[in-house]
Amino acid sequence: MKDKNIKAIGLISGGLDSVLAVKLILEQGISVIGVHFITPFMAQPSKVAGIETLPQKHARQLGFELRTIHLGDDYIHLIKNPQWGYGSCMNPCLDCHIFFFQKAKEIMQEEGAHFVFTGEVLEQRPKSQKRMLLHIVEKKSDLEGYLLRPLTAHRLEPTVPEKLGWVNREKLLNFAGRNRKPQIALAKSFGITEYHSPAGGCLLTDPNFCGRLKDLFDRGAADSNSIQMLKVGRHFRLSPYAKLVLGRDERDNRFLAQLALEQDVLLEADGGGSPLSILRGEINDNILSLAASITKRFSRARNSPDIAVRIRHANSTLTTSIIPPILDEGLLESLRIK
Repeated sequence: MKDKNIKAIGLISGGLDSVLAVKLILEQGISVIGVHFITPFMAQPSKVAGIETLPQKHARQLGFELRTIHLGDDYIHLIKNPQWGYGSCMNPCLDCHIFFFQKAKEIMQEEGAHFVFTGEVLEQRPKSQKRMLLHIVEKKSDLEGYLLRPLTAHRLEPTVPEKLGWVNREKLLNFAGRNRKPQIALAKSFGITEYHSPAGGCLLTDPNFCGRLKDLFDRGAADSNSIQMLKVGRHFRLSPYAKLVLGRDERDNRFLAQLALEQDVLLEADGGGSPLSILRGEINDNILSLAASITKRFSRARNSPDIAVRIRHANSTLTTSIIPPILDEGLLESLRIK
């Protein structure tokens, strides 16, 4: 007999599968608390200038509570040291899923909820959604029997919520594989038109980003601030202990300015049209001169030998200027983080 007060915790990404899973659960009269994880490795910003995010929009339109959880150092440590290894790049998909579901279980227990559900589809993603891997995730997150996947439920063993009648199994689905036409058709029938693309926003599958991340991990300097900086600009390793990041455009410059720490050194070439450069780490005169040369190389003043580069600490308005030497292009490329 179904309890009238069944409550479920749903993982919400803003993608098509997760919003469809929520809709299927809500249609059975079950109360839903959605959980949206913000990781340091997301390409999409969690919120820009007060604009409503897709998870927030889905929560408002479908009528469920949404909680946004920002992940920090413990998650970064997991990415650096995954138990189950990486995918094609630096994406430890299995470890991530286990981590997310462990967090979801904590919320389930805190809220007195009955089960956790997700929009995962059997065989949709080879690194994390094979039958065996789905079971590993369920077991390692200590949710055996209490992790429901509504979109693919008919292809899996019944869960406790189904066996106890909390959820009507007959109203769940049998989707499988990479074909998304059934999901798109179902979304259309529900009037759901906005969702993130299936490519996702995880930068851990981006080779360029991962090259920068590996450099950061190798230096042992990975924190949320440094990881945010990896998302923009040009990056150069000036020594094992010093790094330079240059904005490519005004938008990058503004973003980097917001990330500057008190001990960072900021550089800009005179005459306008200059990147904002952030120099971070152990700095000496040679490193400073090299950073100034690189900054000028990417400014409009690159061919003007008499133009100086302004230098100041992020926590100070006191500025000094130097005219740096012209940089050898071969040296420049050898310093670039790829």
